[in-house]
Amino acid sequence: MTPYTSLAGAYDALMADVDYEAWARYALSLLALNGIKKGARILDAACGTGKLTLPLAKAGYALTGADVSADMLRFASEKARKAGLNIPFIRQRLEELSVHRPQDAIVSACDGVNYLASEDEVRAFFTAARNALAPNGVLLFDISSRYKLKHVLNGRQFGDDLEDVACLWQNVYDERSHLLEIDLTLFIRQGKAFERFRERHIQRAHTASELTRWMRVCGLEPLGVYGFLTAEKPGRKAERIQFVARRRT
Repeated sequence: MTPYTSLAGAYDALMADVDYEAWARYALSLLALNGIKKGARILDAACGTGKLTLPLAKAGYALTGADVSADMLRFASEKARKAGLNIPFIRQRLEELSVHRPQDAIVSACDGVNYLASEDEVRAFFTAARNALAPNGVLLFDISSRYKLKHVLNGRQFGDDLEDVACLWQNVYDERSHLLEIDLTLFIRQGKAFERFRERHIQRAHTASELTRWMRVCGLEPLGVYGFLTAEKPGRKAERIQFVARRRT
């Protein structure tokens, strides 16, 4: 099963405590800092339900959203329609991004790159992103750090109990492969009853040095590696790391 199938309808409720407004302001500041002006074409890759896509479009950029999950795209498209925004959404994997017109920037937020579970998959994404960008186009993406997957999530179980959805989330990290297996059990209200669903997600704990090296191999020049929501280098215990790169011409 593709991740974010059963989870798609419950995703926004479960992520309600995430400050997406701050996330969007941070992305907008990085875009402006790197010369991406209003009206520029931006591809939001692994866009999910559009929690970042819509704020960027409202800020004056020409957005396209892409995601592997048709269910997530359905919710994103409905949100855009209700907001009166003309945003095309396409079903694509990160490793297979393809656009009709070169993009001035590509954004991939909230762990999309963690779902690329091998060097080959990451390099395929970087190559596809490079090819989809206009000359000097900018790539922004963030990851959950190796520290977070190994020391914060590993071996722990989390739970949410909301009005229309409950979720149990178990995590097991493998030291040799650097893969985190996430086992989700969801109970989603269907009328007067709750239906049980299960999803299995796999994320890889990439390091900053790996990612910057692979970017260079794939024709991208790293411009910055930051602790999330900052302009500073990430600390040893940083749980989220932001990357900025530019297409080499």
